[in-house]
Amino acid sequence: MFEGKTILTGVKPTGTPHLGNYLGAIRPAIELGKKAVEQGGSHYMFIADYHAINAEKNPIVLKQKMKEVACVYLAFGLDPKKSVFYKQSDIPEIPEITTILYAYTPKGFMNKAHAYKAAVDKNREAGKPDDDGLNMGLYTYPTLMAADILTYDSDIVPVGKDQVQHVEIARDIAGAINAHYGKELLRLPEYHIEENVAVVPGIDGRKMSKSYGNVIPLLEDDKSIKKAIFSIKTDSRPMEEPKNPEEILVYEIYKSIATPEQLLEMGEGLRQGKLGYGHIKNMLLDAVIAEVSTAREKYDYYMSHYDEVESMLAEGAQKARPVAQRTLKRLKDAVFGR
Repeated sequence: MFEGKTILTGVKPTGTPHLGNYLGAIRPAIELGKKAVEQGGSHYMFIADYHAINAEKNPIVLKQKMKEVACVYLAFGLDPKKSVFYKQSDIPEIPEITTILYAYTPKGFMNKAHAYKAAVDKNREAGKPDDDGLNMGLYTYPTLMAADILTYDSDIVPVGKDQVQHVEIARDIAGAINAHYGKELLRLPEYHIEENVAVVPGIDGRKMSKSYGNVIPLLEDDKSIKKAIFSIKTDSRPMEEPKNPEEILVYEIYKSIATPEQLLEMGEGLRQGKLGYGHIKNMLLDAVIAEVSTAREKYDYYMSHYDEVESMLAEGAQKARPVAQRTLKRLKDAVFGR
């Protein structure tokens, strides 16, 4: 499927991730990139710092978040020797390409963009003017995203279902430019939705999210992870009472990280009344720690040796820029008749 294809993934620096982030986004992105490279393709992964400043204006906080996200991906197995790993702001061609794309982006696309519409809806619910507190960065976010995608002749962009619109807008803009100049200046990308990506419930049963305060931390110490796991909601039924595993929140979370054998063991133990809630919480704790322990050591190393990470990102930008320069030249030559 990915033979000879170019895959591009962007990640916003949003702070230290939790278990749901890892299972739903970080691990799938890294695995997909590895598959592409193994099949003779290319993998670009960038930290979307231009996107991040739409919401985060404090440079100290932003710098820390960028540091954390870079170290997280490296700790969990992203190989910068095989994947092109860089910061968006280290590619000066991106803003230039974005400016050209603006001329071919219908304003209606921006009005319909999910992020803008969600912000407007939130303002209306609060009784505020539609555009209260909104900046042009948020409004034009899809065009910058299109530049990120189209710059590297991306064939495939892995996205969640709520992000398909970004790829569709990129396709529409590229299609308009190609049609206007009568040649393929920009490659039309396809989106890829990983159907088996885990949507991990939080400790209260809702989707795991920092905004709900229901997360299992990923890179904190064992004590903090244990505290979160032992806070998972359970009922008062005794161990001996047979239980349907599918009705047990601990089991639902365990599904996302356990091996088939481990899951079978927990399921049978619950059905037969041989495992209590304390037992299964400890099983989940062991599985989480086993999954993250090595990565946590690497993460701590990278965080304390961030100069090495900065060098990796700079090398990634050096690999990415020549591709961006070629795309920009193609566009300028067509647009300005050079």
